[in-house]
Amino acid sequence: MSSRLWPLLALLLAAACKEPPPAPPAPPPATRPAAPKHFLGNAPDGKLHIYFLDVGQGDSALIVSPEGRTVLVDTGPATAVNHLVNRLPELLAARLDLVVLTHPSPEHYGTLSAVQKIADPRRLLEPQLPETPSDYDALLTTLGSSGVEIFSPAPNPAQPQELTRLPLGKGAELTVLWPRAPTEPLVQLQGEKRAQHEANSIVLRLTYGKTSVLFVGDARAETEAALLKRGAELNSTLLKVGGHGADSSTTQEFLRKVKPQAAIISVGGGNKLGVPAQAVLTRLKEEKTALFRTDQYGEVHAMSDGTQFVLTTQKLAPGEATNTQHVFDAPEEQALQVPTPSVPVAEKPEPKVVPAKAVVPKAKEGEDLSRFGKVVDIDTLGAKEHGGRPEKKGAPAGGEKYFASKNRPIFHKASCRSVKQISDANLREYSSREAALKDNKTPANDCRP
Repeated sequence: MSSRLWPLLALLLAAACKEPPPAPPAPPPATRPAAPKHFLGNAPDGKLHIYFLDVGQGDSALIVSPEGRTVLVDTGPATAVNHLVNRLPELLAARLDLVVLTHPSPEHYGTLSAVQKIADPRRLLEPQLPETPSDYDALLTTLGSSGVEIFSPAPNPAQPQELTRLPLGKGAELTVLWPRAPTEPLVQLQGEKRAQHEANSIVLRLTYGKTSVLFVGDARAETEAALLKRGAELNSTLLKVGGHGADSSTTQEFLRKVKPQAAIISVGGGNKLGVPAQAVLTRLKEEKTALFRTDQYGEVHAMSDGTQFVLTTQKLAPGEATNTQHVFDAPEEQALQVPTPSVPVAEKPEPKVVPAKAVVPKAKEGEDLSRFGKVVDIDTLGAKEHGGRPEKKGAPAGGEKYFASKNRPIFHKASCRSVKQISDANLREYSSREAALKDNKTPANDCRP
C-alpha cells in the first residue's frame, strides 16, 4: 500500500469511531382509540316509528321498524343538508337499510349524496322513469358504483299481478302500490317532464298490525284515479299528503277511500309555490282529518304499537301543553282490511299479496345483509320470463345484445327489466359489451351486464 494512503485511512478510522451508536428501535405505535360511535339512535323497542323530518320545502321521512330496520323515504332538498347530516345519526342505530326516492325531483333527492356519506345505505329503490335529469342519473351511477344496490318497483315477471312488498320484520311491511310498469302503463300527462315524473311517484303503504301510513310522494290526481280504478287498498290511519299540499292531488274521492285520521304535509314556510293549497286544506277539514304541517309543527314523530298511532310534534300549537300527545286509534273497519293472524278476513277478498323473490346483494366480508328481508330480484330469471326485449332477426348466434337510453349513462342486458321502460325513440342497441363501453356507457347496477 502506498505510504500516501496511510494518513487517509487513519482519518477514516477516527471518524468512524466518533459516530454515535445506532438509535434503539422505535417503540410500537400506541393502539389507536376506538372511533366514536357514529350512530346514536336507540335500540329497537318493538314499536313502529316514523319521523316526518322538517326539511323545509321538500320531503323526507325516516321509518324505524319494530325490529330496527330503517327506510328513508326521500332525502329532502339540498338546503336541508345541514339538518339531515346532524339529525339522521341521532335517529339511526346502524347504517340505513333502504333509501326510497319517490321521483326525480330535487326537493326529494337533493341531499342524497350527503346521506350516502353519513348513513351508508345498503339499497336504493327508485322508479326508473324516462327522461330524468342528468345530475340525477350521475348521482345514481355514483351510488351504484360505490356498492349501493339499486332496484326498481317493477313487478316480478313470474307473478306480474302480485304486489311488491318489502317486509320490515315483526309484522311491519311496505307495499309498493305505484308505479307497476310494465304490468300497468305509467300515467301519461301532456306538458313538462316534471309533472310526468310526479304522476309516477312511488306510492307506498306501510302497515303494522291494525295501523297504516300512506306515502304518495308527489303523486297527482291522475295517479290517485289509477289507484282507485284498480281498487288498490288505500285505507290508512295516516296520510303523507302528496305534492306538499298542492291542488294537483288529494282529491275528495281519494280522501274518502283513504279515510285518514291524520295527515302530514311537509312544506317550507313562506314558500312561493302557494302550498298547501286552500282547496286541499278545505277537503281535509271536510273529512275531519287532523292536520300536521312541518312549517308549523316542525318534525312530527308518529309511533305505533300496532293498534294506535301516537303523534308528538317538535313545536306546539298555541295553548298546547308541553307533554301533548295526539292519539289515533285504528278503526274496526281498518282492522278487517289489514288483518293480523288473529283476525280473519270476512270481507270480499283482495288481490293476494305475496313476497317477491329474495335479493342476494353482494356483501362485504363479514357483513350481515339479511336484516332487510325480501325484495324483488328478477335478474335470476330467464330472458323469456323476464319480459326483456326480443332478439332481432340476424343477431349473431349465441351473441348477447345490450341496450341503453340515449339520455342515461348506463347500459343493460337485453333481459333487464329496465330495458322495457326505455322508449323506442331513446333506445340504443349494442352488439357487444365492448361497444357499449366504447360509447361511454357504464354497466347498470341492477342487471350488472
